[in-house]
Amino acid sequence: MHPQPSHAKILPIDELLIRLAPDRSSGKSVVHCHGCFDIVHPGHVRYLEEARRLGDILVVSLTGDQLVTKGPGRPYIPQELRAENLAALQFVDWVVIDPHPTACELIARLKPDIYIKGREYATSNDPRFLREKHNVEQGGGRVLFHTGDVVFSSTRLLAALQRDDLLESRRLRAFCERHAVEAGGLYEVMNAIADLPVLVVGDAIRERYVHCDAIGIATDAPVPQLQRVGEQEFWGGAAAVALQLAALGARPTLLTGAGREPGQRDAFAELGARGVGVELLPSRPDIITRTTILADEAKALKLVEGHVSPLDSALEQEALAWIQARLPRTRLLVWSDDGYGMASPGLVRDATLAAQSLRLTVAAQSPGARGDLRNFHRADLILATERQLREAMHDMSSSLPAVAWNLLSSTSAASLIVSLRKTGLMAFSRATADGTRDATDDRLRSDYLSSQAAHFVDALAIEHAALGVSALARSVGASDPACTYLACGAAAISAERSADRPVTAAEMLRWLAQRPELHAAGKFVADVPELWMNKPSSAAASNVVEAEMGA
Repeated sequence: MHPQPSHAKILPIDELLIRLAPDRSSGKSVVHCHGCFDIVHPGHVRYLEEARRLGDILVVSLTGDQLVTKGPGRPYIPQELRAENLAALQFVDWVVIDPHPTACELIARLKPDIYIKGREYATSNDPRFLREKHNVEQGGGRVLFHTGDVVFSSTRLLAALQRDDLLESRRLRAFCERHAVEAGGLYEVMNAIADLPVLVVGDAIRERYVHCDAIGIATDAPVPQLQRVGEQEFWGGAAAVALQLAALGARPTLLTGAGREPGQRDAFAELGARGVGVELLPSRPDIITRTTILADEAKALKLVEGHVSPLDSALEQEALAWIQARLPRTRLLVWSDDGYGMASPGLVRDATLAAQSLRLTVAAQSPGARGDLRNFHRADLILATERQLREAMHDMSSSLPAVAWNLLSSTSAASLIVSLRKTGLMAFSRATADGTRDATDDRLRSDYLSSQAAHFVDALAIEHAALGVSALARSVGASDPACTYLACGAAAISAERSADRPVTAAEMLRWLAQRPELHAAGKFVADVPELWMNKPSSAAASNVVEAEMGA
């Protein structure tokens, strides 16, 4: 259950109905207004004052945070504060936080005598409004349309506001309190993922960053002229995901494609030295290489070398047999499909079914332009950027919640985290209020967390970090909000540095120890080593103590 604000006017619907019973018996009329009320501006005040004059009791309901569909970053004000703002108005008698996407269910129970809507609904055929209207009339009430004298817009006001760090802090604290996300539980999750066996399947990519200075425009063509000053190489794709999982304390094994030449196979030796087991399938003529040209630290050009090499039927069966043999000793199966052939649809389907028959967690991403998020049927978690999601669903114009709903519906996946890069992330889930999931439920719960990165250096590994920690957390039973919060932290740490450095368990624990929304005043870093010393064999425990001693 979500905590209710303490203001006496703010009540859950069950208690409100009890309070209204005597008034209704004495013949008093109830007026009902519903909305988001993200910022209560003068237009809202006039609208609500006019509504109050139409009856004896004014009930105002607002849509809960998880069901507001006005886009990333909305609502700007957490539901508890929005409710308190409305309750502070003298002419508002009662306030209800509605846990449904529309007011239909609330209207059916409240049975208002008058329900107020904007005049733009007078000729509307929106099925949601028509259902609200039907419920009002079924309860013996009538719908009135206000004059439309609301000259302010919450959306426009918010667009004019600068980022308010204090309000951002309040929003994050409200998220943690609402979903019972607290430091002790997150420390336990981080401890539980240490030494967890994981299988990662996908395309390994060799990333090359070529650093250059811009020295002007070429004399023979209108193109920038660059002076090469340095180069670095590191692993990307599924190999980067496996390295990220290892850095968080897990024991990943990577199944990926490679050629038969000894030189190619030798290139993967580095992964073994960094805690990643490797199984190479002879499915490719070469290792995929992606070269990024940076001019004065800005990414100017990407060059991809390597061919799509789909698995043939024999290799697909070989890969499936290898996965099935190891699944009983695994807790998590992660797909990373860049679209170069390793994560073939048949292999994804059959291996996922085998993992689910053993009640293992399945997580997936498809970061490459050639990959397809729609292949990950019945996954427990899918992670994607907004662009990847929209391109996969061929929908660049609908609201983000609508696109997310379409992906979850078409794949029957349980949850989705959408990375918004510098803006933050949004998480979508079919989870009900008690934390269970029902694939037939037509409701979509969502949460938005703004980015906690102080600055951005490289976005390449943000999704690897977010996927790694959230998938591990889910595999040890963490709640959807806890997974989302951890993903937000890992993304923030990753964004502030070069993509060749995965986020470690020590860094995650140190980040958690410093978060004000998780701790009471004076109870920060000093609490962590004492908690973790109880399990000295844990890789995560050792890392956090080592990190805090060196902090």
